[in-house]
Amino acid sequence: MPDNYRRSASFARLNLFLFGFVALVLAVASLKLTASVILPFIIAVLLTFVLEPVIKLLEKIKIPRAIGAIIVVLVIGAGVYVVGVILYSSVKTILTLYPKYEERFTSLYIVIAEMFRLPYDEHASLMQNLWGQLGIRERVQALALSTSESFLGFLTDTVMVILFVVFLLIEIGHFMHRIELAFAGIMSTRIQRIVSDIIKQIARYLSVKFFISLATGLLVGVILAKIGVDFPVIWGVISFILNFIPNIGSIAAGAGVTLFALAQFWPEPGPIIAAMATMVGINMMLGNVVEPRVQGQNLGLSPFIILVSLSGWGWLWGFSGLILAVPMTVIVKIICENVPGLEAVSIMMSSYSVVKTKSQE
Repeated sequence: MPDNYRRSASFARLNLFLFGFVALVLAVASLKLTASVILPFIIAVLLTFVLEPVIKLLEKIKIPRAIGAIIVVLVIGAGVYVVGVILYSSVKTILTLYPKYEERFTSLYIVIAEMFRLPYDEHASLMQNLWGQLGIRERVQALALSTSESFLGFLTDTVMVILFVVFLLIEIGHFMHRIELAFAGIMSTRIQRIVSDIIKQIARYLSVKFFISLATGLLVGVILAKIGVDFPVIWGVISFILNFIPNIGSIAAGAGVTLFALAQFWPEPGPIIAAMATMVGINMMLGNVVEPRVQGQNLGLSPFIILVSLSGWGWLWGFSGLILAVPMTVIVKIICENVPGLEAVSIMMSSYSVVKTKSQE
């Protein structure tokens, strides 16, 4: 009898595992196929978590929630517009200075072509060499087409995100009460705890990440301007955006600045080293010293899990997935913590220091 019971229990666990695996595959496929629809909504939800404390602050000074939501969204829209104007003017400046940079890139290309024995026609321009002999013309045309399509899609998604945020900020004030009415009893308490933990941790993470990224962008822009690197505003904005991607983003921003400084100042080593040291120093100070102290063990994710999540969410949603990887992984971890049978998954996703602390409590 005990043997039959053990076999039945093992068979039940196997069935549960297979069911969970199939459910996971279907969920991933759904997220991949519906990315264009679900991604603006998820971005709006995460923004709502961050903006909700601001709305509550406005309510304390007698500003109605609906009006507060519109004010906050308008302020954010104005900020995005100002950044867009700055980037547009910077791009116009880049186009006017293109002949200067063509000479710099040509000299670098000659060095690289001689080093790797690439084809080079000294009577043709740099772009003619790249397009004609290396076959980049088709790639540039495809990139231009995809960029224009992506820009139109970005505008559409931005409008949808704004609308979602406004209505979510209006509705979220009564969300907890609705959960209490819809799921009476123990289930109501558990769901409320899950939602409360998600809002608290995601809001804190994104708020800290925003201000750290803003400080990174400002410092990069100011110091690169003092060094003499061209277009410091653009590099500041790029550093601000890429800093939302853990680990990889700061490396990509640093590599981009270093390569551009190499093209601008070659063969002078001083400004190149200064630009590289600036990127490394700022990211080390803010990313490895300041941010962990402010963020603390709030997320409690394993560094390996963070890297895996970057790969997974990046594959699902591209660049947006890289930025949303950590918040989405935190949501999965919180849900696993509060669902019976999935606590082990939450423990495996947590950092060892968090697991050790909980085991000692």
